[in-house]
Amino acid sequence: MAAEQPTREGAAHRGALSGERHRVIVSTDIGGSDPDDHQSMVHLMLYTDVLDFEGLISTQWRGSRKAEILKIIDCYEQDYPNLKTHSDRYPAPDELRAITKVGAIGRPGPSGVRTATEGSDWIVQCARRDDPRPLHVLIWGGITDLAQALYDAPDILPKLRVYFIGGPNKDGFINAYNYIEQNHPTLWIIESNVTYRGWFNGGNQDGEWGNREFITRHVAGHGALGEFLAPILGGRMKMGDTPSLAWLLYGNPADPSQPGWGGKFVRIWDGRKTILDHLPTSENQQVEVFGVNEFTIPVPEGYSATNTATLVMHNGKKAIGVNEGDVLRFRFGVRDVKVFTYKIKSDFPGLDGKTGAFSSVPPPIERRSKPSTVRPNWWGDDFDPALYEGKHAGAKTISQWRVDFLRDFAMRMDWCKSPAPTK
Repeated sequence: MAAEQPTREGAAHRGALSGERHRVIVSTDIGGSDPDDHQSMVHLMLYTDVLDFEGLISTQWRGSRKAEILKIIDCYEQDYPNLKTHSDRYPAPDELRAITKVGAIGRPGPSGVRTATEGSDWIVQCARRDDPRPLHVLIWGGITDLAQALYDAPDILPKLRVYFIGGPNKDGFINAYNYIEQNHPTLWIIESNVTYRGWFNGGNQDGEWGNREFITRHVAGHGALGEFLAPILGGRMKMGDTPSLAWLLYGNPADPSQPGWGGKFVRIWDGRKTILDHLPTSENQQVEVFGVNEFTIPVPEGYSATNTATLVMHNGKKAIGVNEGDVLRFRFGVRDVKVFTYKIKSDFPGLDGKTGAFSSVPPPIERRSKPSTVRPNWWGDDFDPALYEGKHAGAKTISQWRVDFLRDFAMRMDWCKSPAPTK
């Protein structure tokens, strides 16, 4: 059994650690530029006894990283004999290998969808199973496979409960996100663009609860899983995708407005999409941070179907221009509140070298205080100033639980290195 959790004012005291069993699929970009997915996957393995995992999907724009998931399952297999003595609900390693699938490779085109993958088909198959429980889809990377599943099988939408670690993932897969938002507005989804940062920012980081000290004391030397996790990121804990799983462990997974380990959220508002019929030239033009942005211009005379144009921001992010016949559209997202400058790179002389600027700003309170009537089940970060952790909106709704969720994690790491005492 998991350690008893503390009473916290306003908390619903539900979730998997209270005996609720949830169906779960995880889609991960493990093996990418940020190795925190490896950390989160190790954490996930320790909680496979309290949740019904139905899929682990590798979605990576550079190529399949299914082998990275299997590598961690191999570590789990070494610790499995000890883990089983603490909980007989841990699944056999081969059960986890059987549900590990390959998802989308590469980024989708401007429509946001492309062709079915093993991963997207698996989402459809699981969602259509004869099980009265909803299917929780936790997205740690690109949202492409979910978009494809909804495109191929829109009938599955009522069965889905999605927790999307957005931010950079949303920015990088903006076309898939745009497809879902425009075509499936009634989807039940938590869009955590920044709240998730409370897992590794703020909270009580004294002594053993610090990002490095926790790894030193409670992870290193703790079975094969601990030895795998310990050196990642130079021995520093991040685990930015873990809040999606923690959401199901402790709190009230049916109500995002209630507090829990995975955060607390508010109903999303309208007006997050900025569409301009020109290329902005001044920082006075504002867009909403984490929103979808579309800058369009009339297709220049002489610009052919073989010409290309790319909007390149000063931070290296790119938006490829799409020729839609009458307009040239640049679609992208930004995840930082600041002034952006950009330059157009094109083989068409009339566009190449054009420059501009715009500002990304938080949503004004007048807009975010009015829940969307179009997206009734869409939830997002709470921009209440009292819930910021540094510059990260909503992060305190997670960081306040730091000792609680780390204590439980530490207990399970102990399980990896030694069997339960015999009675």
